[in-house]
Amino acid sequence: MEKIPEVEAAKTLMTEAVSWSVMKWLREKKRVRKTADQANAALDQLNQAVKDCWHDSVRVAYASLVTQESGNSTVPSQPTQEIDPQSRLSAKRVKEADDAAYRARMDAEETFDEAERQLSTSLAREGCRKAIQSWELHEKAIRRAEALLPQ
Repeated sequence: MEKIPEVEAAKTLMTEAVSWSVMKWLREKKRVRKTADQANAALDQLNQAVKDCWHDSVRVAYASLVTQESGNSTVPSQPTQEIDPQSRLSAKRVKEADDAAYRARMDAEETFDEAERQLSTSLAREGCRKAIQSWELHEKAIRRAEALLPQ
């Protein structure tokens, strides 16, 4: 996986932001949010592009996991075809990595929201660290997804 410019820019900004003063945070918080949103969008787009290139068996296995998790058994994933165990296991590993990245992303966003409500630079700094961690987890999930691409 190549480095994504939006993510690298966001990581750099967040690393700098950890040492900002209160006044700097107040001036730059919109830029921080915008940069984070761009990084998340770039990662989401790459993640979807990789998954779109998967073999049908892996795609069906992943979709069945998503359907099971949502509890919606009325949505047909594909015509009732058997999913081979290796595809199911591979898809499950990617889904677990995706879920971990998603939880980290939501945690970072909640931390930023709370920092804004409280006008807390310490929470904003923590949000920066959590955002960087969430992007690293998302990159890890994408690398796992790339490993399932046809050779």
